Amino acid sequence: MTDNASDVGVAVDGTHSSGPHRAATVARTAVVWDTLRTTLAGLEAGSSAGSAEPLSIVDAGGGTGGAAVPLAELGYDVTVVDPNPDSLAALERRAAESGVRVRALQGDTRDLADLLPAGQAHLVLVHSVLEYVDAPAASLADVVGITRPGGAVSLLAANSVAGVLHRALAGHLEEARRLLGDPEGRWGESDPMPRRFTAEQLVALTEQVGLAAPTVQGVRVFADLLPGRVFETDQQVGEQLVELEKVAAEHPALSGIATQLHVVAHRPG
Repeated sequence: MTDNASDVGVAVDGTHSSGPHRAATVARTAVVWDTLRTTLAGLEAGSSAGSAEPLSIVDAGGGTGGAAVPLAELGYDVTVVDPNPDSLAALERRAAESGVRVRALQGDTRDLADLLPAGQAHLVLVHSVLEYVDAPAASLADVVGITRPGGAVSLLAANSVAGVLHRALAGHLEEARRLLGDPEGRWGESDPMPRRFTAEQLVALTEQVGLAAPTVQGVRVFADLLPGRVFETDQQVGEQLVELEKVAAEHPALSGIATQLHVVAHRPG
């Protein structure tokens, strides 16, 4: 990955903006973006010496290409698999506007084995997907099937502990109590999120499907708790929040209250 990734103002969700909105977006995505850069650099270092082929990235559930297009702009071979044809159409428009090619395939995680060759991808993104699939372990096993030995899988999922905190801070104390004791991390039948995870559950999932050496960090520890006016004061505050998020992401206590949990694990090979 080239060194200009952080210079062009591109967040993991592909946002190119300025001002308070950009500061808030970068604060919410900087941790994931930095980890992806580090992961890809390691994969590049371990790839075949002298190979001119770019690394292959699959974004399972990548939607409109918020992560895929910026990665394609950096020279990677990116494929998005998503069940929504409208999202894929938006992806193709976004890629065209950016002057890059991203392959768009319609399907979900259970279709990966039929859509892509086994053991092809150097990196598979599974971001905000496991919360919604019927069988997370089976879906993740299908992801492992298209990941090459030595490749990596990046998981991003909602944190049930953060859900408890957010419901309590909103004054919904009974819902917070229910969520705290629910194995699916839900606060009730009207909860729009089908499932949330603890860090322990995500690590157990990766190990269950044969992935190794999972690392866990918190994403959006403070960014979702601060009022919007914090970002409107001055640019320095936004920059300070980004640096705070990076440190808090790996803090053993603070990472546990992050809105999302980011796990990177490798397929042995």
